[in-house]
Amino acid sequence: MSFKVLLLDSVDPVCAEVFKKRGIEADQPGKLTQDELYARIGEYDGMVVRSATKVTAELLTHAEKMKVVGRAGVGVDNVDIPSATAKGVLVMNTPDGNTISTAEHTCGMIIALSRNIPKSVAKVKSGGWDRKAYMGTEVHGKILGIVGLGKIGTEVAKRMKSFGMEIQAYDPFSTEEHAKEVGVKLVELDELLGTSDYLSVHTPLTEKTKGLVSLKNAAKLKKGIRLVNCARGGIYTEADLPALIDQGIVAGAALDVYTSEPPTEDIYKVLEHEHIICTPHLGASTEEAQEKVAEQIADQMADALENKNYKGSLNGKSISLLTNKEVQPYLQLAEKLGHLAVQLSPDHANSFEFEYAGDSAKFADVLTDGILKGMLSEYVDEAVNLINARVYADNRGFTIKETTTSKAKLYSDLVTIRLPKGSEYSSISAVVFGEGDYRIVEIDNYGIELRLEGDMILYQNEDRPGMLASVSGALAEMNINIGGLSLGRSGKGSRAITAFSVDKQMDEAELTKVSALEGIEHLRYVSLT
Repeated sequence: MSFKVLLLDSVDPVCAEVFKKRGIEADQPGKLTQDELYARIGEYDGMVVRSATKVTAELLTHAEKMKVVGRAGVGVDNVDIPSATAKGVLVMNTPDGNTISTAEHTCGMIIALSRNIPKSVAKVKSGGWDRKAYMGTEVHGKILGIVGLGKIGTEVAKRMKSFGMEIQAYDPFSTEEHAKEVGVKLVELDELLGTSDYLSVHTPLTEKTKGLVSLKNAAKLKKGIRLVNCARGGIYTEADLPALIDQGIVAGAALDVYTSEPPTEDIYKVLEHEHIICTPHLGASTEEAQEKVAEQIADQMADALENKNYKGSLNGKSISLLTNKEVQPYLQLAEKLGHLAVQLSPDHANSFEFEYAGDSAKFADVLTDGILKGMLSEYVDEAVNLINARVYADNRGFTIKETTTSKAKLYSDLVTIRLPKGSEYSSISAVVFGEGDYRIVEIDNYGIELRLEGDMILYQNEDRPGMLASVSGALAEMNINIGGLSLGRSGKGSRAITAFSVDKQMDEAELTKVSALEGIEHLRYVSLT
């Protein structure tokens, strides 16, 4: 069978060469309008994109023959994976191809920011000469804080260590062994923000990382910190950067990524600040990286089209599971439960036990993949999916114990995660109640019932009159509405576990007010948005 693929977004010509060697016809027409793309896409079995083309649900309706979409790079924000999965279209990426290029660009931004290179270049080119105005600072002996010690963060650490920088990192999943191997000290996030001279982020954009640096948490930052972002726009609140700099809290910022690309008019106004340097998302823009990812994606797609191998697939297992409607609710439950469990676990925890009882035991293997995906996707700066979740877990030294039993307690499909030693909560169980209805039913053997969605607070408390009223009263004073409530009691009148769902995300100050109430212990806020 002959196949035909469409190459877009100026992907490196080596991509077409590889397809040709594999006996696959590859067209590279250059820039197409949306109408032109819609008119042509129905001819092709595969499509290669970078970041410019948006692979939307609407585009896929025109792609009648499409079998595989390949992203020549890491990020797949421009690909509607759920729609592709529903249509049976394989989505692939090249997670390793850009690592070195992005790490090198980050290091370059650190040096450029330190030595005022962009401003001084512009001055000299305009006929000026003012050495004193562009006095820089050495990076030698300074502390570089890294958020996310994955592949790119690790490579940045190695390189900047050779410049004489002291490297510290925050990564809830990095092991002490890995950190020591690359000469990095693991610290808590607040310590990282408060002690680092430079801060570089290498994580996805999630509710936890969005606005990691902003005016709201300015008090946590070491005065004079320099910020670098070659990861995802929005991790630093762009609109707040000029004020943070003008107030002397931040010495300067170097940005390669933005919440909107190309930047909006409002973002361009931010970038006009003299102490902000910026590049147009060049992290992966090297000849070597573009050639590497183009070659990799072509080989991966050719293998997939020929049914030889599915390396790099982000939704292969999901597509196969679509034929089994019975497993889908359990898989959704597993991901949500994993997302919750990691927020209840201490940092660097890597030993978990997953227990599947009753009907869920039939799908134990894939449900473990789902739990791990839910755990890791918040913190790993690569696309985590059902296929590679165990690989990332192994790389971070996870120890996973799986147990199954056909006997269930009160529920016929109980999924339980037992958390590591040192956790404030030891176990959490959940079940599928109905379509789209997933609920926690047990925490630490306390019967409790709360939907696995939105924002919630959990805490242990003395089981005595007035406890519920004091917490609900505190929430009311802060204008925080309660969306749901469940109370689990030991039956002995001494201890209880209470869970509230709330209608907004709570900040640290709000949580402190609740945790300070008499009789409240181990307050944890979790977000499943």
